[in-house]
Amino acid sequence: MVGNSSFAGLGNSSFASLTPAPASADEAEPWVRGELIRSLMRASRGSYLLAAALMPAMVGLSWGHVPPWQLFTWLAIGIVATGCRIWGEQVYGRHYADRDSAAQQYFVERYRYLWSASAFAWGLSILIFFERTPLVNQFMSWLIVAGVATFPLNGLALHPPLLKRYVNTLFVTMLVAIAFRVIELNFERPHFHYGFLLLPGLHWWLLLRAGRRIHETARNSFELLFHNHILINSLTQQRQAAVSAVAMKNRFLASAAHDMRQPVLALSLYADWLRNEPELVADIAPKIVRATHAVNALFDSLFDLARIDSGQVRLHIERVDVAQLLHDLELQYRPVAEAKGLSFRMHVSSGTVLTDPIRVRRMIGNLLANAIKYTAEGGVLLASRQTRDGLRVEVWDTGIGIAREHLRDVFLEFYKVADHAGTSDGFGLGLAIVARLSHALGHPVSVRSRLGRGSVFRVALHDADESQAQTRISGAVG
Repeated sequence: MVGNSSFAGLGNSSFASLTPAPASADEAEPWVRGELIRSLMRASRGSYLLAAALMPAMVGLSWGHVPPWQLFTWLAIGIVATGCRIWGEQVYGRHYADRDSAAQQYFVERYRYLWSASAFAWGLSILIFFERTPLVNQFMSWLIVAGVATFPLNGLALHPPLLKRYVNTLFVTMLVAIAFRVIELNFERPHFHYGFLLLPGLHWWLLLRAGRRIHETARNSFELLFHNHILINSLTQQRQAAVSAVAMKNRFLASAAHDMRQPVLALSLYADWLRNEPELVADIAPKIVRATHAVNALFDSLFDLARIDSGQVRLHIERVDVAQLLHDLELQYRPVAEAKGLSFRMHVSSGTVLTDPIRVRRMIGNLLANAIKYTAEGGVLLASRQTRDGLRVEVWDTGIGIAREHLRDVFLEFYKVADHAGTSDGFGLGLAIVARLSHALGHPVSVRSRLGRGSVFRVALHDADESQAQTRISGAVG
């Protein structure tokens, strides 16, 4: 089976049950709106039942002064409004409570009439007591209506359009009912001064003003919670990155020490052997040279990685002829492949790209070196082709391949596939350098491989921006 990997640049009680905050600050506003509505629904849960419980008290205060049929009609309207609220809460719990912010907004917009129905029922209550019952009973009835208007304020204020709808419906209905009763009484002087009728208007204004204040406070609290969540996530990610970096550096040093020990130990043994048996110099000298080359290669790779990670590499972006660059690489690597008995084929399309020629040459050269190293028979193909996204360089081989579960890890320092033929003589740094340079230059590297059949590494050569590339390589962490 073919494996794929892509490398692109080796994050109050109303607050008791918040949904997880999104990771992006761009999503703050929808999340805050959604949480305000959730809190509104939690705060209003069952509150309408308390208001419904006061309806019999209203009827009792007017009993004996108002025809029973009028009292029962108003009570029936209130019961229907309460039933609608119960039904709406069940709909919310079944279909909307656990959904996203858009669903919360949709529910409030679609079922806003449920709150209007409750407000309308209580506004009509003016008809059953205003100037029809004794003053003490009227006073008690006014207190109940004022309480019903004020009690849901903390919840409704979390969604200002709903608060305005509820309060406006209640007080407009009250004023119409008062006007109807005044007309019905032929404008006779009431039992109290007309200035008293200004109090409902003042209460109306105070509720809307207080609602704005409550909404601002709640919104600020949710925004603070959201940004705290973002900050905690960022700190957690940075901590994890720091722990990972320390672990990686420890593994890096341990692997470097292990890989360096082998050729250095070999040099020591050859030196002792040569001292004891100088006549074997012809046999031992080539081995000393190979061991020395191995140590030098390891140090070169380590120094390259260190320079990249420390941001000391200065990039030089210029227009590069990709075909010429690939032919130069052919001159370097064809003899290596043919010395191993492998064919070296080329398929090059013309084209240019803005990049650092030295670093791109190093990237593709490392891919070619790996392809030759891990191919025992067959050959290697170096190709470039034009795609919809621009020029792409590919290195194909018929080597041992890479299993799917190892595709991502091959770009890590000193990573070697366990029990994988051909990996014992490598240091596992070539692809790590490719990864660093890929990220810096903005040339994504991808790999496809089939175990036992070969691999293909692709480098997408997008035009590099010098300032961005230098910034990335200055902050490269792998």
